[in-house]
Amino acid sequence: MHVKFTLNNKAVSFKIKSNEFLADTLRAHGMLSIRKGCNTSNCGLCTVWIDGKPTLSCSVLAVRAQGKNIVTIEGLQKEAEEFAEILVAEGAEQCGFCSPGFIMTVLAMKNELINPTDEEIVHYLTGNLCRCTGYMGQLRAVKKYLEVVSL
Repeated sequence: MHVKFTLNNKAVSFKIKSNEFLADTLRAHGMLSIRKGCNTSNCGLCTVWIDGKPTLSCSVLAVRAQGKNIVTIEGLQKEAEEFAEILVAEGAEQCGFCSPGFIMTVLAMKNELINPTDEEIVHYLTGNLCRCTGYMGQLRAVKKYLEVVSL
């Protein structure tokens, strides 16, 4: 079976298995930022945007991508680098394994929420697990990033 969709502004057609998850399809085709850490849709490592909304690609069958617009961090390099620099400056970057999914979620939040409160930020980011940082540095980095991009 084949699935056709837009991946990072490029039309693609991939041969897939009927029970294949989007995370596996994307990794098999070079999107190495897509990671799977839990296989239970709880960690956020596999976050991509489907039609502009952050989505856990490990819980979406690849066939559901048909006709959709899929964006990975590879398609948002400039924005991702801007936020990653702030993450590092705030001491919120350690092993980096969770970073692609976390960054995808933060960039989606920036596009969706205007002047979010701390509580709104924490709520939006719930489900992005990090085993290294303790989250306070990440919250500082998100707040600083939102200040910088709103200038």
